[in-house]
Amino acid sequence: MLQQVPLKKQRDYRLLLSARAVSETGAEVSRLAIPLTAAILLGASPVQMGILTAVTSLPYLLIGLQAGAIADRLGRHRPVMIACEVISAAAMATIPAAWIAGLLTVPWLIAMAFVVGTCSVIFRAVNFPHLVTVVHESQRTEALAGFQSAYALASVGGPGLAGLLVQLVTAPFAILADAMSFLVSAFLIRRIAAPENHTPAPARGMWIEVREGLHAVVRHPTLRALCGCGITINFFGSVYMALFVLYALDVIDLPAGLVGGITAFFGVGGLIGAAVTPRLVRRFGENRMLAYSVLLFPIDFVVAALASGPVWGKFLLMSASALISGMAVVLFAVCMGAVTLRETPAELMGRVNATLTFTIQGVLTFGGLAGGLLGSLLGLRPVLWIGAAGVLLTIPWIWLSPLRHFSKPEAR
Repeated sequence: MLQQVPLKKQRDYRLLLSARAVSETGAEVSRLAIPLTAAILLGASPVQMGILTAVTSLPYLLIGLQAGAIADRLGRHRPVMIACEVISAAAMATIPAAWIAGLLTVPWLIAMAFVVGTCSVIFRAVNFPHLVTVVHESQRTEALAGFQSAYALASVGGPGLAGLLVQLVTAPFAILADAMSFLVSAFLIRRIAAPENHTPAPARGMWIEVREGLHAVVRHPTLRALCGCGITINFFGSVYMALFVLYALDVIDLPAGLVGGITAFFGVGGLIGAAVTPRLVRRFGENRMLAYSVLLFPIDFVVAALASGPVWGKFLLMSASALISGMAVVLFAVCMGAVTLRETPAELMGRVNATLTFTIQGVLTFGGLAGGLLGSLLGLRPVLWIGAAGVLLTIPWIWLSPLRHFSKPEAR
């Protein structure tokens, strides 16, 4: 039986949170160092750069659903999590080794990015049901907020660390930091002592089990609403991100440094959101906070589309909207995770999570392509208004679902 003591005093949760924080920070380093290695040292073409970007998310579309079925079949998840981290570390370590040996090529980078992306999909599929083993039901929202805080902190501090390492040791060797982060993560997960008591789902055929996960999401009104809302925000968010840098630099004439500053404010908003979400949920409940957070989603689009005037005025206004958006996104993500854990039967947890990840993450690729196409046809500012209108669709997804019923939070 899991102890209901404060999370910060729970050794196993601290180990799991530390593992994610270290691994995510390392991933931020590689997110900069790998493209720099490809573009500057290996002379990658635009097509190769596009493929290098795509292969990191491609495994979600290829094996995301199957990974969820496998997760539900497992009685123990930690060995798979450790194996994923060790394999990822080995893949990243081959990049500086190949550079030293004079063997490094763009296809090599693409292959290693695909290996790490595949391990990431499997890791996330098994990590979600594993959380139930480590954290008591009444503390899951707070635990998920802690993970979001770690991700936000990595997004704020990781790029700076990446830039420093690239300057000090060059891009290929900066990737060693990511390899080390995977190993540290594996070591921390190995030290978790909580017994795993997951009851494996019986194997009835991969596609039968995958369909069960899909049907569980489609037929459950709350899970269906969360999935539809997540797809909507990620699609139009990807449209926005595909054009944001070009729009900020060429249309509203912001210096490159200030564009990076706006992105950093989004990460800071995520940190604030992760810090306040548990308190807000205890007071108002997950349903109410989901309903309120979607009302804030269009702000970034509208503020950017209206941006004009002095440079510092545009920067301050867009930074404020990025801060609010970062808070709203993390608030939504934490509450979505908590509601998914609450509404999903234990035997379907891996498959439901994989279905949500497959659809919500997979749509990012299509949003980016749509943003580029619409931007070239209509111009950048009109596409931001289209994005703002599209994001408004997140509101009926939540407000017309069972999540619109705001019950008083239970005492915890």
